[in-house]
Amino acid sequence: MKGYSEFLMPNSVLYGQNSLTQLGKQVVAYGKKVLLISDRMMEKIGHVKKCEKILEDSDVSCISYLDVNTEPTDLHINEALNLCLREQCDVIVAIGGGSCIDAAKSVAVVATNGGYIGDYMGGKSPIKEQPIPLIAIPTTAGTGSEVTNVTVITNTTEDIKMMIKHPAFLPKVAIVDPILTISTPPSVTAATGIDALCHAIEAYISRLSQPLTENLALSAIEAILSHLRLAYGDGEDLGAREKMAIASMQAGLAFSNASVTLVHGMSRPIGALFHVPHGISNAMLLPAVLEFTKESAIDALATIGRVISPELKALKNEELADVTINEIKRLCCDLNIPNMNTWGIDENKFQQVVHKMATDAIASGSPANNPKVPSHQEIVDLYYYCYNYDFSISKNTIKS
Repeated sequence: MKGYSEFLMPNSVLYGQNSLTQLGKQVVAYGKKVLLISDRMMEKIGHVKKCEKILEDSDVSCISYLDVNTEPTDLHINEALNLCLREQCDVIVAIGGGSCIDAAKSVAVVATNGGYIGDYMGGKSPIKEQPIPLIAIPTTAGTGSEVTNVTVITNTTEDIKMMIKHPAFLPKVAIVDPILTISTPPSVTAATGIDALCHAIEAYISRLSQPLTENLALSAIEAILSHLRLAYGDGEDLGAREKMAIASMQAGLAFSNASVTLVHGMSRPIGALFHVPHGISNAMLLPAVLEFTKESAIDALATIGRVISPELKALKNEELADVTINEIKRLCCDLNIPNMNTWGIDENKFQQVVHKMATDAIASGSPANNPKVPSHQEIVDLYYYCYNYDFSISKNTIKS
């Protein structure tokens, strides 16, 4: 046992209302020609133009790549990379959800190290050179990608979501301005909010957790369960949006240093094969995976129960673990989270690929961090259980 822990985060984190105004000052500390990576929705609602204006006012040249979509692929990386190299950009700015930021991370690393982004999965190829400096600006409260050393990119040849983790993927600067999240529609608010909750819970129960990540995770869990419904119900509630933005960042810092577990391991194949948004695929799995894990994580789940329902702190740990799981199921109901069947995943296609999904989940490495490490067959059984999962709470369970 090494006896110490390491905690990584960006060089600078700027957060709070109007923090975006500091973008120009942050960019000029690293270079003078920016590749701005975003998507067409960010262009449509004006966030891209806002960034371009700030950069122009700071005497910074900018070229934009706006073709990232909800599930970034190796094709997007190649397109943006070619633009970056051709224009000789020395700084990358990403504005958008986790997809835009993950794409930017990948471009930043490959631009200086060469090759194909998949070469770096699992450490197959070493990352020897410093990446192009990246400034990440999230517009959703969910992925936490702005503060993590992880990128998730779909391999379009093999239909696999590649989860690649290395300190080089950590942005130099994160700018977390909750005003940018106001435009997020309710469905995306729900999906990204549940994603942040998954990050926090998985980081807390992970075999790789440490005191710093545990404190950040618990703080994020409490804030998300207190404010996600408010942000979902009223997108103009800036107070709730700010709490969610900070909680998402905390959860990102927690899981980046403690890793995710079984939920994310099982979620990625659903996204890769059926193109379900990442937050939704996480939500489809979270309660069932916690039920599977419960006996090996009773103390941790009980601690979460005390945080979210302090009035029930005198209950036994097993009962408090049920409080936690029930509250998450209740949240999923309130946010209208579907199961795989309700979403529209074809059952025949699902049955044909379920063993591949289990294989890909294990290959990601995340399930090995779960308190209860599942076998291949147990993951297959969980997928089947989740296909028609009922998020309602049984009359026989404890209610918080």
